[in-house]
Amino acid sequence: MSSITAVVLAAFVGYGAAWYFGALEGNFSLLLFLATVVTGLYWLAERFYFLPQRHQAVATLEASAAKRQAELAKMGISQVDDNTSEAKTRLIMQPWWLDWTAGLFPVIVVVFLLRSFLFEPFKIPSGSMIPTLLINDLILVNKFHYGIRLPVLNTKVLDNHSPQRGDVMVFRYPPKPSLDYIKRVVGVPGDEVAYLNKKLTINGKPLAKTPLPDFFDEDALRYAKQFQETNGDRTYRLLNDDDRPAFIPGADDFPFKENCRYSSEGVVCKVPEGHYFMMGDNRDNSLDSRYWGFVPEKNIVGKAFFVWMNFGNLKRIGSFQ
Repeated sequence: MSSITAVVLAAFVGYGAAWYFGALEGNFSLLLFLATVVTGLYWLAERFYFLPQRHQAVATLEASAAKRQAELAKMGISQVDDNTSEAKTRLIMQPWWLDWTAGLFPVIVVVFLLRSFLFEPFKIPSGSMIPTLLINDLILVNKFHYGIRLPVLNTKVLDNHSPQRGDVMVFRYPPKPSLDYIKRVVGVPGDEVAYLNKKLTINGKPLAKTPLPDFFDEDALRYAKQFQETNGDRTYRLLNDDDRPAFIPGADDFPFKENCRYSSEGVVCKVPEGHYFMMGDNRDNSLDSRYWGFVPEKNIVGKAFFVWMNFGNLKRIGSFQ
């Protein structure tokens, strides 16, 4: 078993290394699921086979020692050194290959369940959600808010809340579902979303957009115009860049693109059933539904709600709208 276990562990390490160095596209959910299954099988084998075998070996040793002491006692020898303690310790001890499999199962299964059904951590890699979320913010995503989904498959098995306008949502990027994206829900199924001349209108109703003091982007070392916008029951901040044009350059072909009309002023889209229109708060620096289309319900991962750490700025810790 030690040789088989070494091969299994080497496979996990090799997969992780290849993912880290970009030799293949990794899937952490799948990796964690496989680790849970493998360590779970080892845990069951340890619990019902290997551990009873070791206990039996200890019992056999104790019986042999007792028999020897009884024989010596018949010969009048009553003072006998008990030198079986170290042997019993060695017999009952888990071998290394069980330490690294069955021994890790309780931790791995807890992480798997928490990450799959309750909360999952993410790191913000880009500035598309500035000023709400900054680069390197470490956030928590509520995995059950929009319903319970099977891990890896992401198939919904239990309904909960539906995404609402203004929610910050993590989802699988429609052109490449292996990637996770984060944007704000702007339009829900049936909405007509218009973003013309950098003004957002939902079903013919312009959203209130109140000017705020300019925002200083410490990474780009420049100021951007900042506004406050309300969509549904969410009020949040957004940025506009006067140097960027209003039209949408280079929009991809995507499902239901016929629902959208592009012009020099921007875009107008009718959101199809079972889909959502997403935009970044950094409006002129965000590749979102204006470029790659609608997010299908099956791609939803969860609702982002809390910054739990930013090692460069501890003041970032807290909830956000």
